[in-house]
Amino acid sequence: MAAVEVPRTATLVRSLIATMRHAKSDDELLAEMASLIRGHTGAESCDILVKDFKESLVLRASTVHPEWLYRLKIYKGIGLSWEALQTAKPVFIQKEAEKHPHFRRYPGYEMPVEGLSILPMFNEQNVAFGVVLLRKSAPWQYRSGEKKDLEEIGLVVGECLVAFKATFQSGKPAQKLGALSEVSKTITNSPYLEEILQLLVNLTAQQFNYRVCTVRLLDESRQELVLRATQAPAKAYARKRAIHLGESIAGKAIAENRPIIVRDVQTEPDYIGHDLAEEQGLRSMICVPLSIHNRAVGVLSCYTSEVRYFPADEIKALEALAKQAAMSIEHAKLQVRHTLMQEMHHRVKNNLQQIASLLRLQMRHGNYQTLEQALEDCLSRILAIAAVHDLLSREDLDHVGLKSIANTLVQHQQGSLMLPDRHVRFEVRGDDVHLSTSQATQIALILNELLMNAVEHGFHETLSGEVHINIEEREGDVALWVSNSGDPLPPDFDMAKQSHLGLQIVESLSRALGGRFIIENRLGWAVAEVRFHRASGE
Repeated sequence: MAAVEVPRTATLVRSLIATMRHAKSDDELLAEMASLIRGHTGAESCDILVKDFKESLVLRASTVHPEWLYRLKIYKGIGLSWEALQTAKPVFIQKEAEKHPHFRRYPGYEMPVEGLSILPMFNEQNVAFGVVLLRKSAPWQYRSGEKKDLEEIGLVVGECLVAFKATFQSGKPAQKLGALSEVSKTITNSPYLEEILQLLVNLTAQQFNYRVCTVRLLDESRQELVLRATQAPAKAYARKRAIHLGESIAGKAIAENRPIIVRDVQTEPDYIGHDLAEEQGLRSMICVPLSIHNRAVGVLSCYTSEVRYFPADEIKALEALAKQAAMSIEHAKLQVRHTLMQEMHHRVKNNLQQIASLLRLQMRHGNYQTLEQALEDCLSRILAIAAVHDLLSREDLDHVGLKSIANTLVQHQQGSLMLPDRHVRFEVRGDDVHLSTSQATQIALILNELLMNAVEHGFHETLSGEVHINIEEREGDVALWVSNSGDPLPPDFDMAKQSHLGLQIVESLSRALGGRFIIENRLGWAVAEVRFHRASGE
């Protein structure tokens, strides 16, 4: 009995289905399918484009330009790909495709295009949601029945992608447990808090196929959840503000100590940040508290790119992962405290050397009228350094808030420098920028000198007024202003010739930070300005 020949298209369909079974993500599935289709059809390139939430066709797989994935977008109504999508019919061009009035070339695509086949993909509602784009640099001599075979390929690719997403989201227990095991094993092996948090969001998003994952840690003193890690590529997302426990869905997850699910964040009235959710294509969300011994330390938030439910086994896997992450976070904090204790004697040594340098400067300066005045200045500088280490023991282990430093130094100045007949009101405003310990110590000394200068020289004749401390951060660049409404600087003031010891210290420390320092009159106020770039954590 003669063997029955299997049609070439049937062979390709089997290969596509086999690919769907072992793929770990839809990106991996699309890449392998594009490669298989190119080999089967003899095309010189195969691209797969999928419609996004903004009604653009986004490149999701390419055999010639994989570096363009997610970056190349074709806007609604432009080109032959959109024609195939809108009409829900394939486009076949045998030759001279580039002369077609609707043809559009990718920026940077150098190969000539003669033959072109564009095959729409359909979802369960039979609505086209993407296309398979095939190109040849020579005329495409379609064989008998080849167009029908190509059209069938587009249908199969769409069905495979829809089925893959449905299978992944329904959550085979073994698959979810495997993802859980992979993430847990990786974060347990890291001793560093920032690395643990970044690994957690990266691997969770990858293993569970989420659009965005974030971790917010609880600042108990302020009762705020502070964003500490996200794998979202948008810079606007990484700069999201801290949120109060009572105003957020994440806060509700912590308060009730259970996962909270939002079916669609774009329409949920209690969700903060609808505009960013729409921009990033975020739909369903699950917030899982990070708790250890029933004490919340933060929350893991996971977002999908489509409205869907979270099956029970997926929720259990995320809860188990959250518990493991909370333990790893706590262990990392203990490790940091241990390391800080080991390093403390180095910091004390460095600070003593810095105090010795300041004392030598005072000795060389020699313009103090009394010994008491010299000792008061020295004491003030020592207290500025002490303030940083006092805050270090109470704040975030290896970071200190600049606003906290400013408030502490203001209290010192009010208690030690103000004369009985002077009435000066202090105000600290702006961002609470967190600095590494090294930078915090230098800034504390700078701020201390500027406050001393504002009080001693700004209110020599003026008996009352205000001193404002303003702090601002823009993408890592920090600006600090100390302004007083008292006596203005002399009209001919030249810091290079007339600056006293305090301003010389500020200028020297500003240069050490890689920043700059200026002081001048502005709109009736004497304003000292320091700018520098915030360093990463130690």
